Formats: sequence, structure tokens, C-alpha cells
Amino acid sequence: MATLRLIVGLVFAVALSQFPAFSDQYVQRLGGQVDALAQVAADFDRSARRAKLTRDEALAELSGSAFRDAHAGDMRQVFSRLDRASADLALLRAASPLERMALPHRLRDVETLRATWGDFRPAVPVTGSGFMAAALGFLVGWILAGLLAAPFRRREQPSWR
Repeated sequence: MATLRLIVGLVFAVALSQFPAFSDQYVQRLGGQVDALAQVAADFDRSARRAKLTRDEALAELSGSAFRDAHAGDMRQVFSRLDRASADLALLRAASPLERMALPHRLRDVETLRATWGDFRPAVPVTGSGFMAAALGFLVGWILAGLLAAPFRRREQPSWR
């Protein structure tokens, strides 16, 4: 039983020790996405101002054909993704690598997450946050293995029998 708990604890330790580095890479990529989306939004807004239109008015002008309607929809998605990614980026940048472990729901930009995962290469954690994450992972794995194994333990008989 103790061996199983040790193995599960070590697996979780290794897995969680990678999270700080992974989240750092995600934040860097998300920052790049925000910069690129902000540039697209700024270009659109500049074009709208030159035409003496607000963003909403310019989007409304993009109608009347299948292409214009599709382009307006694409731009709405850009603005929405920019708002969501900017909010997530601000929160993730303000959090420490360990605090980010409590914010996995903020790693929600699917394209950025997929690209980060595709390029990520696990490494030995040599930072304090990596060691702390490993310790937390070991503790979670140890407890989880104990809870999962509990129904299969033999009950000891009282010694007075």
C-alpha cells in the first residue's frame, strides 16, 4: 500500500512540478496574442475614425453581402477574444507561478493553450515554485492514492479474539 502511495505521489509531483514553467510559457504566448489582437483592433478602430464612425457603427456598415457579414462576425470575435485574453493576461501576470495553480480556468484561450502544449518540453524544476508545486503534487498524489485504496484495505481483527 505504501509503495502504491509513493508511486502515485511521485507521479503527481513530477506532473505538477511542470505547471509553473508551463504557465509561464502560456502567459508569454498569451501576451503575444493580446499584442497581435490589439493591433488588429487598433487598425480597425483607426479606419473607423477616418470614416468618422464608432467601432459599432463601422461593424454595422459591414453588412449587405456574405463577405461583409462574415468579416463583421470575424471582427466581433477578435474584439471578444481580445477582451477575454486581456483580462486573463492581467490576472495571470499578477499571480505568482504557484498562485496560477488556482487559476487553471484562466488558461482558456484554446489556440494559445494548444500551441503552448505543442512546444512545451518538461524539464527538471529548479525554481522554488517548481519545487513547491512538486511537493504539492506529491501530497495530492499520496492522499489520493490513500483514499482510492481505502476500500481495499483489510480490516485488522481486535487482538482480544
